[in-house]
Amino acid sequence: MTRGHWSWRDDPSVPAFADQHPLIVFDGECVLCSANARFVLTHDRTRRFRLTTAQGPLGQALYRHLSLPTDDYETMLLIEGGRMFADSDAVIGVWRGLGWPWRAAAAAAIVPRWVRDPLYRLVARNRFRLFGRRDLCWTPTPEMADRIL
Repeated sequence: MTRGHWSWRDDPSVPAFADQHPLIVFDGECVLCSANARFVLTHDRTRRFRLTTAQGPLGQALYRHLSLPTDDYETMLLIEGGRMFADSDAVIGVWRGLGWPWRAAAAAAIVPRWVRDPLYRLVARNRFRLFGRRDLCWTPTPEMADRIL
């Protein structure tokens, strides 16, 4: 991604949101992506992460801001520290932010991006075939609702 730090703040089409916490943008119709969202919310003991679906107004605006398709969400986004991460960098950033023992999985960063990202994209392209699709976007439990934008 070649956008500057905090670039979404200068884009009037992106709704203002509290970006002091890392934000994960995921495909709410994807069973794998929704399971990952639940995993993060369950294992994020410090409650660092906030989440939003790619299908929602904020997710759509962020995908448009990055010139990504807004009808096919083949990448998860992580917005943290003023930067946007996609593909395997986003996954590694989430693992790193979850703390131990999940943080150990961030060691995958030693694998070059040119190896990691094609594998990520292969799974992303086939995620519905492999894991299924929801008829409706995933919705959080009441205990998790305060972390969903």
